[in-house]
Amino acid sequence: MGVINYQVKFQSFKKTLKNKNRKILTRILPPIFAFAIKSLSYLVRFEFRVSPEVKDKIAHNQIFIVAFWHGELLLQPLIYHKFLTCHQRVSVLISQHFDGDLISRTIGYFGIDSLRGSSSKGGIRALLSAVKKLECQEYIAITPDGPRGPYHSIADGIVLLAQKSKSPIVISRVICQNAWEFKSWDRFKIPKPFSKVFCVIKEPLNIESLELDEAKRFIQSKMEEDNFNRL
Repeated sequence: MGVINYQVKFQSFKKTLKNKNRKILTRILPPIFAFAIKSLSYLVRFEFRVSPEVKDKIAHNQIFIVAFWHGELLLQPLIYHKFLTCHQRVSVLISQHFDGDLISRTIGYFGIDSLRGSSSKGGIRALLSAVKKLECQEYIAITPDGPRGPYHSIADGIVLLAQKSKSPIVISRVICQNAWEFKSWDRFKIPKPFSKVFCVIKEPLNIESLELDEAKRFIQSKMEEDNFNRL
């Protein structure tokens, strides 16, 4: 019994230490990440290609849902600053995992809000909050393949959100001509200094009349549409 009690206490100590370390990291790392992103933005060459329909919607404050792949999220906050005014708010659906804590605090330095939840934890509550924000004329951004993949998959959440709120989906892609690619499930990319980065924002998609699986296939096909070799 003594050995068992010791093991339980040791596991509890490890968990407490892990939680404390994570709290420290969530305070230290986000400002460093935000500074690195802002610094990187001065070291790459951006080219923006934006659908005229999206520009018109933004000009008239017509709300939509932004969809982007998890592996391309690094420079997405800069797109927000490029096209939205200080009066237009955007919230990103982010998981309640530790990496979600880091992302949430980092994007906060760019004036972007977070809605915490994923398919495995707090998802329904986050989706309902997202619907309310859309009804209040706020933009919502989501990674359909996050937080754990599979790579370039489409979860149910984005379809349910778009159909419940009757909002169109706008796809935002960040294509790097030269980048470091992590060996992670999302193949996370960091553009190399002095390389060219294409920010492609496509025309709005309406999926109100589609069944769930049909809508997921449609969104995936549009997000993976790869005519970027000609960029």
